[in-house]
Amino acid sequence: MSTINKTQPQTTRPPVRRTRVPDHKARVREASIARILDAAEQLFAEFGYHGVTLKDVAARVGISSTLIHYHFKGKESIFEAVWARRAPISARNRLEAMRRYAEEAGGKVTVEGALHAWIDTDLNVQLEDPEQWAAFGKIAAQANSAAGWGAEKMSKYFNPVVLALIDLLKQAMPECDEETIFWGYHFVSGAMTHNMARTGRLDELSHGLCSSGDFESIRRHMAKFMAAGFSAICQAAAAQKKSSKKKSRANGNRPLA
Repeated sequence: MSTINKTQPQTTRPPVRRTRVPDHKARVREASIARILDAAEQLFAEFGYHGVTLKDVAARVGISSTLIHYHFKGKESIFEAVWARRAPISARNRLEAMRRYAEEAGGKVTVEGALHAWIDTDLNVQLEDPEQWAAFGKIAAQANSAAGWGAEKMSKYFNPVVLALIDLLKQAMPECDEETIFWGYHFVSGAMTHNMARTGRLDELSHGLCSSGDFESIRRHMAKFMAAGFSAICQAAAAQKKSSKKKSRANGNRPLA
């Protein structure tokens, strides 16, 4: 009597891809790092880079310095981590805002329009989420007025943003020389980070009429004010260049090209 093999042919099933869920230890580690960075950010904003120690950070978080060393090599690595979680977002948002403005403006880029794209993007996050951005704004303000560590951070994270603005300003003012445009940027940059510092000085001087934390008013006035400044210094530079050529001709010398 013959037997019949009832075994069904086996088919190979594709492996099931499972979404990896961070384990408990990873979540605890991420939360611990976030708490350390939040505390460090507030301390750096209040006392500056040189006014903060690892013990200060540990005390603000309520943990031992040993735990901080477990996550970070030292104060500089914490400071870099504070920059690394905020500055790239600011840079990316402003680059995108300027790209979008240039696309919408076509061949009709204006100084005020370029400045709005560069300025308003950072002002908007200060208005929409001050809890997350106010402290870092103060740190950036300190960095922008400090040689050495400050200049290094600003260059590392924001040079592409600055050069993108310069390119837009050149399009808006083709008759203006590059040197004058860079001077204009220098003044705008100083005013911008002074806004971020929220010093309260304006509040005192105006007896409460104005507030250094009134970012809606800053957004309303700043680009227009700075655009007028660019126009003034570019016209002055052009007039000076023209006057120099006239003097050179009067003296019988060949004018410089």
